[in-house]
Amino acid sequence: MNIALFALGGTISVSGRAKGERLTGAEITAAVPGLDGLGAALDAQDIHAVPSGSLTFAQVLDVVEAASRAVAEGAVGVVVTQGTDTLEETAFLVDLVWRHEAPFVLTGAMRQPGMAGADGPANVLAAARVAASPAARGLGALVAFNDEVHAARWVRKSHSTSTATFASPNAGPTGHVIEGEVRILAAPPRRTAILQAGFDRARLDAARVALHCVTLDDDGTQLEGLADTYGGLVVAGFGVGHVPASLAPVLGALADRIPVVLTSRTGSGPVLRHTYTAPGWETDLQRRGLINGGLLDPYKARVLLRLLLTAGAGRDEVAAAFAEHGH
Repeated sequence: MNIALFALGGTISVSGRAKGERLTGAEITAAVPGLDGLGAALDAQDIHAVPSGSLTFAQVLDVVEAASRAVAEGAVGVVVTQGTDTLEETAFLVDLVWRHEAPFVLTGAMRQPGMAGADGPANVLAAARVAASPAARGLGALVAFNDEVHAARWVRKSHSTSTATFASPNAGPTGHVIEGEVRILAAPPRRTAILQAGFDRARLDAARVALHCVTLDDDGTQLEGLADTYGGLVVAGFGVGHVPASLAPVLGALADRIPVVLTSRTGSGPVLRHTYTAPGWETDLQRRGLINGGLLDPYKARVLLRLLLTAGAGRDEVAAAFAEHGH
């Protein structure tokens, strides 16, 4: 029995040696005590060794393809080590396309290997335990961090330096690693996979999605000409999905040309559907053609919308997908 481990870059791989030199996957796993007690060997491979802020959609999908091959060859689960800056987005991207029962577990570190209290080894051990656990099968992409297990759909990086940075504000952890045992407490429901037959790289590159965070006295100037260069827009609105009244017609005009998804910039909680009705509020914006993002935060909504556009989805299909994944 083996677990496929794919090492990208990030804090967990900072070597402390020559500038820019990174630890390999084999070196990362060599520093983890307790792996020999898993009952499964880790097959470490290095792939796209870049900081997570420099990762692309295509590179993440490359990792998914490599992981799929590993599962087809007998791996019981997958672990990916990467930087934490975009981990919540890469995890959700994986979750939207992962079609296997085998767990796909992402992890990383907040402290470099040479620092006191480095958290990378403990996180890798927890991730490997989750990847090998029958309890985690069928749950899609998961994040193992600080001995907590989070569903990709809910997890967020909540602190810039804390080793307990990953949290799921809307749902709480899916499970925990306790005394070496993986305990799943609230299994996330699985959703329809996107890009089930693979992806077209040219279409992926062309599926550009903008993200606009609404701010006080926002007049929409930044949105001028956006529909000429982008195929979709995610709006991070106030509270339950509100924008200044003067911005509403600007967004409505964009929604006539491209899919525009309404989310909340708050970090947790839903966009409402029919509670407030004044100009610029959620009922008015939906009437103007904006698509309700539900419980998805702006960053995850952007991931979903880009995949949908890559798959050639029209507005009705986009709305249906957000109704499912944002619920």
